[in-house]
Amino acid sequence: MRHPLLMTAAALIVSLSGLAHAADAHSTTPAQSWQQGLSRTDLVHQDLGADQREVIQARVDFEPGVTSPRHAHPGVEIAYVISGTFEYRLEGQQPVTLMAGDSLFIPAGVAHIARNVGRERGSELATYVVKKGEPLLILKK
Repeated sequence: MRHPLLMTAAALIVSLSGLAHAADAHSTTPAQSWQQGLSRTDLVHQDLGADQREVIQARVDFEPGVTSPRHAHPGVEIAYVISGTFEYRLEGQQPVTLMAGDSLFIPAGVAHIARNVGRERGSELATYVVKKGEPLLILKK
């Protein structure tokens, strides 16, 4: 069964950013390619049963030099760097550089980007606690 709101978010990403291919969280495709050099593999999508919230956990892989589109989430994100070196730029804050084993809390609605500043492929584990029924990500200018 496909989740229509995640499909809408994916379609928005494709149409606004010219991204290559997107799929919803319940797809049998193991990874979603948002743009060349950036992909997301959804691992967990679970209703929390309280306060209209759900948790989504995904592995996001970046090739060297690749930057995510500027975006925000309708809930918090906890980013944990599995491998590589990333620079995170959160609206209203100084850039931070994280390496494997480091993590970062991104508040709900805060626009941000992540960039692989290392020489090798980098991966993060992104855990989102978001409002049910809203797109997982909202592109920002």
